[in-house]
Amino acid sequence: MIRWLLVSWASNAVVLGVAGWILSGVSFNGSAWTLIWAALAFGVLNTILKPILKLLTLPLAIVTFGIAWFFVSMLMLWLTDLIIGGFNIDGFWNYVWATIIVWAVNVVLDALFRGEDFPIGSLARA
Repeated sequence: MIRWLLVSWASNAVVLGVAGWILSGVSFNGSAWTLIWAALAFGVLNTILKPILKLLTLPLAIVTFGIAWFFVSMLMLWLTDLIIGGFNIDGFWNYVWATIIVWAVNVVLDALFRGEDFPIGSLARA
């Protein structure tokens, strides 16, 4: 359990770090600690709040063929931005691209570590 949480936390840090590296509108002020705390907040939000929101938006997701859940994922990034002072995402399009990057990096991490004892990236899915 502890190993899984640490790996998920590290995975979140990687995906958020990659988003910050690729997008100039995503920053953590060059601080590893800010990135680590943002990864923790992002993981907690994705573990607790995101499943509830996905359930509540299920009818809308059906009508929009799942696009509504993309916005739920964007909301997790926005809430992380609100909670962690040094973690900033500027503008709607940076949220859109950050959400796509988080998804893509998680696909790569899952492919690299598939078959291991722990699900890499399962908490960081955006």
